[in-house]
Amino acid sequence: MNNWKEHPWMGVFAATLCAFHQDESLDEAGLRAYIRELTAVPGLKGLVPNGHTGEIMSLREHERAEVTRIFAEEVAKSGKPLKVISGVCGEGSLSAIDHARAAKQAGADGILLMPPHHWLRFGRSSAEAVGFIADVAEGADINIVVHQYPAWTKAGYTLKEMLEMVKIPQVKCIKMGTRDMARWLWDYEQLKAANPEVAIITCHDEYLLPTLLEAGDGALIGFAGFAPELMIELVQACLEGDLPRAKKAQQTVAPLARLIYNFGEPGCAAHQRMKAAKWLLGSFPSPVFRRPVRPLPEAEMERLRDGLKAIGLEPVR
Repeated sequence: MNNWKEHPWMGVFAATLCAFHQDESLDEAGLRAYIRELTAVPGLKGLVPNGHTGEIMSLREHERAEVTRIFAEEVAKSGKPLKVISGVCGEGSLSAIDHARAAKQAGADGILLMPPHHWLRFGRSSAEAVGFIADVAEGADINIVVHQYPAWTKAGYTLKEMLEMVKIPQVKCIKMGTRDMARWLWDYEQLKAANPEVAIITCHDEYLLPTLLEAGDGALIGFAGFAPELMIELVQACLEGDLPRAKKAQQTVAPLARLIYNFGEPGCAAHQRMKAAKWLLGSFPSPVFRRPVRPLPEAEMERLRDGLKAIGLEPVR
C-alpha cells in the first residue's frame, strides 16, 4: 500500500450522484456544478458516474453516455488528473461492449463493469463469469474496474474466478464488495500475489474503517461523492497506517453512516437518503430520484434533518 499515491488505480474514487429536474429530466447545469465541487477537492483519484449511486438503472442508454461526456468535459476543464470511470451494466456481452464503447467515445478513462443482473436470479458458470469480463475487454479495449457483488448473491465472483480476471490486461482494479470479512484478507492476499499491479479497493461504505485496516488499496464509494473531504481523510489515514488519525475521522463517519445507511448496505434507499441529505445541506440541486423510486416521506426528511444537526451539519432546506 506504500505506493498508493503514485498508483493510478489506488486511493479514493467517488461514486457520484446524478442531478434531475422535478420532471425527472437530466439537470445538466446542476450536474456540472456538482462535478466542479468535487474536482475542487484535493485528494480524489477519480469520479465514477453511472454507478448504483448515480442511478444507472433509471438512465436511458443515451443518457449514460451523455452523463459520461459531461463528467469528462468538467474534469478536463478542471485541469486535475482525475479519472472518469463510467459504470457499465449490460445483460449480455454484446450489450456491455456497446455501452463500454459509448463510454470510451464520451471520454471515459475506464469503466466500472457490473455483472449481468439476470445472474442474480439464475446464476452462471465460471466460464461465463470470466468470459464476460474477457469479452468486454477484447470488444471495447478499455480499462476495467471489475465490480464484485456481495458473496451472498449469485452474481458474486469466487476467488478462483477473480484470479483468472486479473490475468486480463485491461483489468486494472477490482471494486471488492463481497461483504464477507472472513474472506476479505485472504482474497486480497491471493489476488495481490497473482498480480500486484491490480488495485483491490473497497466499496464497503458502511464499515470502511475495519475493511481498510485489514487490507485494501483504496475505496470506490458513494460516501466520497457526498462528503469527499471526510472520506479522503479516513481512507488516506488507513492507507498510511495512522490508526489514531483514522479513528478520529471515524468518529464523524460512523454517525453519518448510520444516518444514511441505517445499519444496512449501500442500496437504492441509502442512495436516495444521501441525495436528499446533500440537498438539505444546500450542496445538491434537487432531491429528485427517478421512478420507480418514490419521494421520501416528510417524516424521513425530518429524521435526516435532525440527524444532520446532531452531528454538527446544519440543513438550509
